[in-house]
Amino acid sequence: MKLEDLPKGYEPKEHEEEIYQIWERSGFFNPDMLPEAGRKEGYAIMMAPPNVTGHIHVGHALENIISDVLIRRKRMQGYKTLFLPGKDHAGIAGQHVVEKELKKEGKSRKSLGREKFVERVWEWMKEYGSAIDQELKRLGLSTDWSRARFTMDEHYQRVIEHVFLYYHSKGYIYRGNRVVNWCPRCQTTISDLEVIYTEELGKLYYLKYGPVTIATVRPETRLGDTALAVNPNDERYKEYIGNTITVESTDSSVSRWRSPRSVSVSLPVVADEAADPKFGSGIIKVTPAHDLTDFEIKTRHPEIEIIKVIDENGIMTSAAGERYGGLSVNEAREKIVDDLDKLGLVEKIEDYTHSVAHCDRCDAVIEPLLSEQWFLSMAKLAQKASHAISKNQLSFIPEQRKQIMLAWINGIRDWNISRQLWWGHRIPAWHCECKEDTQWHVGQKAPDAKCAKCKKPWEQTSDVLDTWFSSALWPFATLGWPEETTDLKTFYPTAVTSSAREIFYTWTFRMLFSGLEFLDKPPFRTVFTHPTILDKQGKKMSKSKGNVVDPMKLIDEVGIDATRFGLIWQAMSTQDIHWSDDGIRAGKKFLNKIWNSTRLILARIGIEPRALTRPEKIEKHHNIQILKELDEITKKTNDLIESFEFGQALHGLYDFYWHAFCDIYIEASKKDDSEETTTVLLYVLGSSLKLLHPFIPFITEYLWGLLPIEHKQLLIVENV
Repeated sequence: MKLEDLPKGYEPKEHEEEIYQIWERSGFFNPDMLPEAGRKEGYAIMMAPPNVTGHIHVGHALENIISDVLIRRKRMQGYKTLFLPGKDHAGIAGQHVVEKELKKEGKSRKSLGREKFVERVWEWMKEYGSAIDQELKRLGLSTDWSRARFTMDEHYQRVIEHVFLYYHSKGYIYRGNRVVNWCPRCQTTISDLEVIYTEELGKLYYLKYGPVTIATVRPETRLGDTALAVNPNDERYKEYIGNTITVESTDSSVSRWRSPRSVSVSLPVVADEAADPKFGSGIIKVTPAHDLTDFEIKTRHPEIEIIKVIDENGIMTSAAGERYGGLSVNEAREKIVDDLDKLGLVEKIEDYTHSVAHCDRCDAVIEPLLSEQWFLSMAKLAQKASHAISKNQLSFIPEQRKQIMLAWINGIRDWNISRQLWWGHRIPAWHCECKEDTQWHVGQKAPDAKCAKCKKPWEQTSDVLDTWFSSALWPFATLGWPEETTDLKTFYPTAVTSSAREIFYTWTFRMLFSGLEFLDKPPFRTVFTHPTILDKQGKKMSKSKGNVVDPMKLIDEVGIDATRFGLIWQAMSTQDIHWSDDGIRAGKKFLNKIWNSTRLILARIGIEPRALTRPEKIEKHHNIQILKELDEITKKTNDLIESFEFGQALHGLYDFYWHAFCDIYIEASKKDDSEETTTVLLYVLGSSLKLLHPFIPFITEYLWGLLPIEHKQLLIVENV
């Protein structure tokens, strides 16, 4: 090729879209379409399914690019590789986005009814649900789109029903009362991951409880106090344990329009480890219906009563008395503090900055609330997971995550799996209308006979399952389980699961115990926790702060390869990354370096095809030296990728190509026009493109296509 035939600068927009289309047409993203029938065993990574309603952020981008680096490398090493993409139906988010659309039309989901509302959600999914697929493709991911899965696919829905009925038959699923995260606006329980904690300036109220003072940020819950707790080793309160303390409080039976009146209340004192002797006065109030810790104290001390004083709408119940019942939480807080102050029961009030739980969808303040829900018992499932981890049936990177997981499992609570939504996997449970004691039937359909007590037909519960219930089955439900499919035999267990710290428990752990329960093997061999990308000041990125880095905008500005380079360049460890544009700039310069050096080499080599071979006999020192360095960087790159040190691998390749190859060797080759050096030039360039391909696949694939090499395939499937 003549030098003038190749542009002087690399323009990614002129090549990247076309190259991705070439890859898709080749079919090589599909493991069944790969060349060489005798490939090695299967190697699979399941993409963490992004929410169908969301957009790709830099965390998603880093996670998926890391997986793609692994997949591309293994594909070139001869493995039968599967990078399986998919989307999560995002129960609460999916419902929320459609409800917002309905509100604009003056409608609501209740005005439509469940059936019509679900139809409307499906319409939205069909119209907008593919947008995130296009964003994933723009990252250059070599995913098998023919196997793409959605957690609301027909097969997936059957799997969910099968698993629920299986757990219920074993006695693992039960219905019970427990304190949960409740969103008064979305009118549903939500998972811990859907709770956003924000630092807010509030008040810390020091209230008198008989002989002691107790500090609280929620004085309105005093109306639901049914006990006091002290640490069993706290000598100060030994005499109180097992007895009662008489405390003066506000009389809730007095009309709110009259002056406050005091009343004496006797509260039992229990000994419990939850009370920290070093915090405050060392004695805590127990409000079992409105605090998870307090509820757990109650489970250890059954004699403690439960009084629910806040309802699902964030309104004080009739149990709060005539004075406070019907008020909102904030109104009740203001009134009870005023009443207690007039009665001389407020010692002091201080400004206090604390974390307040909000719903990440609607931003409403979360109420810890006693609610009757469906739960999955975790004792035996967690024991299986703990055993597998302890026996090293899977590895953790970084290694300390192993002990972190084991410690977390030891304190595991039963999992609240029900959500009061309409979009999602409806629970296969049926109830009657018995007023005193509702009867429940779990099964694929309602019983043929009416309820023996109330004589009315059975009705399916309106509740759906927590989104994470379906995500927990992702590594094998996507492969056709419970059928014994070829994919399941080939790709389970998968090689790696890659995730951020925030879903280490909610997703990784749940996939682990699910795989062990249903296939008797961990669903992955390695758990990799990638770093979190923070802003330049080290703060977590969020739309509200306006500090989000949008990877799609980066791609618009610099192209896919430079964006991939910039993200991996900064991933030098599993420690959090403070975002910097330096990696992007370095990537742009490096791509141009590769482009221009290839132009130079092509001008020397010419257009006649030749073998990409390493000369058997090498005489010249500079050729011996560069081949030695190529061998070293090849081994180093392989070792670093295998140990998940992606940033170090990319830095090493950068230094080799820029300095050892371009600055030193190519300069030396200009003074030597021997065939030996020409052969080495092509060999090192071709080998370098292979090494770089997993990181920057577009420019390497394009330039590989220009090299005059005999018997050449697409670089994506060339052997390394």
